Amino acid sequence: FRFVLRAKPGSWERSERNESSSFIMGAYKYIEELWRKKQSDVLRFLLRVRCWEYRQLSSICRLTRPSRPDKARRLGYKAKQGVVVYRTRVRRGGRKKPVPKGIVYGKPVHQGITKLKPKRNSQARAEEKVGRKCGGLRVLNSYWVNEDSSYKYFEIILVDPQHAAIRNDARMNWICNPQHKHRELRGLTSAGKKHRGLRAKGHLGHKRRPSERAVLKKNNATRLRRYR
Repeated sequence: FRFVLRAKPGSWERSERNESSSFIMGAYKYIEELWRKKQSDVLRFLLRVRCWEYRQLSSICRLTRPSRPDKARRLGYKAKQGVVVYRTRVRRGGRKKPVPKGIVYGKPVHQGITKLKPKRNSQARAEEKVGRKCGGLRVLNSYWVNEDSSYKYFEIILVDPQHAAIRNDARMNWICNPQHKHRELRGLTSAGKKHRGLRAKGHLGHKRRPSERAVLKKNNATRLRRYR
């Protein structure tokens, strides 16, 4: 028996039904709801133990299966040949300016060393890190798995564009086209579009499309119409 709240005008009543309900959740939905409550005792213990394990491993390592199967499947992962998952870590915090001895030979406006923030977010930098390591694979997507005081850990979904199982899959072979080479380096993944500000729609993002640099060049270019 399940207790179901049935709405009435001005009141609620509890009734019992011995029939199938639309509130029944599948396994992936249970995992999703579990990961929504990261401050729960279960997730706090799980993340703490996994974070200790991640610290013992190398910065980039291949996995046999994703740590969050529900999240990976929502982002395009399939348990088939040609699809692999890598875990990587990136350092947290700001981006200190890489100049020797902290000296900037220039104007005072450019002499800041600390308190500078990276343009790209941590997830996009993690995708770039794995994309450079696995040059023959294409980055499909990524998701957060853990973090501690020094690092953030992400899992990256990669696809082999030369594998027959991928090239024959009508829903996945779009990534085999040559224009998707190193899409993570050009800000074309979901994390890349986020740090480019392309999540904004309408008038809020008209100065960001196709890119901030393209809009700047267009607005500052001098166009002299030829006299005829």
